[in-house]
Amino acid sequence: MRRRRTARARTAERGFSLLEVLIVLTIIALVAALVGPRLIAQLDRSKVTAARVQVRALTSALETLRLDLGRYPTADEGLHLLVQAPASAADAGEVWQGPYLETDVPDDPWGRPYAYQPPAEPEGRPTVVSLGADGREGGAGLAADVGLARPTSRG
Repeated sequence: MRRRRTARARTAERGFSLLEVLIVLTIIALVAALVGPRLIAQLDRSKVTAARVQVRALTSALETLRLDLGRYPTADEGLHLLVQAPASAADAGEVWQGPYLETDVPDDPWGRPYAYQPPAEPEGRPTVVSLGADGREGGAGLAADVGLARPTSRG
């Protein structure tokens, strides 16, 4: 009787066969092949969404700054005026009440700074844009620029 128990115990202690391991690895690879591209595509879409949200937040902060200073930042001041007072604020009688962002000006989801363009006309609005995944102006799909369409004047 002891021989039967020890034979059963040895059978229970045996590891997986090579075939069983290969079958499990094949199943895992198939699941990864089906799910992986969908996860990557969702990650890319979430970067575009995050860029849109950040552009809206930056634009809103620029509007608040304009209410305080009576103007938007110049090209030289850029978006950094949202977190750092202008050197000329005291001289010009401007009332900078920032910072207008809780943290420093964020980079876009692709790790590049947002492009800022001051208004071309006195009554115009500035442009804040992420240059997308490729980091160049224009493009389509994930490479498309992400920003808000702004009218040239506040009408």
